[in-house]
Amino acid sequence: MTKFSEQFSRRKFIVTAGASAVSSILLKGCLGNPPEPGATAGAGGAIPAATSVVAVANEKRVEGIESTKITLGYIPIVEAAPLIIAQEKGFFAKYGMTEVTVAKQANWGSARDNVEIGSAGGGIDGGQWQMPMPYQISQGLITKNGVQIPMYVLAQLNTHGNGIAIAAKHQGKGLGLKLDQAAQDYIKGLKQAGTPFKAAYTFPKANQDLWIRYWLAANGINPDADVELLTVPAAQTVANMKTGSMDGFSTGDPWPLRIVKENIGFMSALTSEIWKDHPEEYLAIRGDWVDKHPKATEALLAGLIEAQQWCDKPEHRAELVAIVSGKNFFDVSPTVLTAPYEGKYVMGDGKPDINDFKSSPLYWKDDIGNVSYPYKSHDLWFLTESIRWGFLPTKTLADKNAIIDKVNREDLWKAAAKLAGVADADIPKSTSRGIEKFFDGKEFNPENPEAYLNSLAIKKV
Repeated sequence: MTKFSEQFSRRKFIVTAGASAVSSILLKGCLGNPPEPGATAGAGGAIPAATSVVAVANEKRVEGIESTKITLGYIPIVEAAPLIIAQEKGFFAKYGMTEVTVAKQANWGSARDNVEIGSAGGGIDGGQWQMPMPYQISQGLITKNGVQIPMYVLAQLNTHGNGIAIAAKHQGKGLGLKLDQAAQDYIKGLKQAGTPFKAAYTFPKANQDLWIRYWLAANGINPDADVELLTVPAAQTVANMKTGSMDGFSTGDPWPLRIVKENIGFMSALTSEIWKDHPEEYLAIRGDWVDKHPKATEALLAGLIEAQQWCDKPEHRAELVAIVSGKNFFDVSPTVLTAPYEGKYVMGDGKPDINDFKSSPLYWKDDIGNVSYPYKSHDLWFLTESIRWGFLPTKTLADKNAIIDKVNREDLWKAAAKLAGVADADIPKSTSRGIEKFFDGKEFNPENPEAYLNSLAIKKV
């Protein structure tokens, strides 16, 4: 239990129990290499950060709640902040979810393995996910023996907070958001010279893989032919860039500032520049848990929504940094998170720094509207982009509505939003956010994803 929880308890809550911090310290924010499908998480695959058992003054407990317990996994990056804050500040408990365990995962592969076995088997019931992992798990594409484990997408956790980092040895080559012909020739020339540009991400066929692929392809670089792609644990970013074994990395806070400050590399682009107000990571839970605990799910989502609102207030960012950077959670210096949470990014390589709060990780609202609501049109983009690179068959688009309706439960989000007192104006009326625009001028119209695919020069499909 952090000192912030204790301080908050004196104001609003009576904290009756906490959990051991010892196990959560073991990982020290490490994201290990994801095991291949078929591998097991093994001992230490999930490290519980804490379990809050909280009695709440002025609570809004849901009548007939089926359970007060759930285990949610998270990776120690800024996308996890709402889950941590909902627990630490008592927002889960406010609605009756008084025994929520927030469990640190060693890596994305371990999270996948642990959701396969569920909390009853010592794993997790759901938690934080890159997209489209909930779809891949539901379809048995990345699970052991192809076992299908239905998942429900319940909320978007955040937007922004990611970027493309480049090793310092490539300074002065024009590797920014947009690459001119010389910069494109430079990257392609590395492959021809037998020293290909190595572009890394933390898990294949998901968010960070898709971000770096989009940036490369938009700049005339074929990610499957002109560079070498590899999976690297985020915690090894610094070491791999120092040794020269990695040239570029699709990564998120808290790593970019350290990379630049230590002159290990520079930021070529933020994802907020590639696709402003883009969907990032999500809360998704096993479908069988949700089906068995619909009211508990609603309570959990209401607590998450309040946490997201709390996270977005500038006056809360200092406390947010202090909580998530602590030993129980990210275990990093607060200094590597303070600037990004203020929207201040040191880019390096002579690029102008960014100072814009709206470029920081946002959890509740952005310039377009609601961040937390899980738009089905965003799920469709992730599926369409997966088709682009051959990760999913093209027939997926023919079945898109049925596939998305099975996984995306935006109806549960809307019920929870009303429980949390969200104004009607802040509850989206459509499951589509409409046409999305990217830095290279491309547009994704969810009414015609085939036209988007056809407009892309570099693709596998």
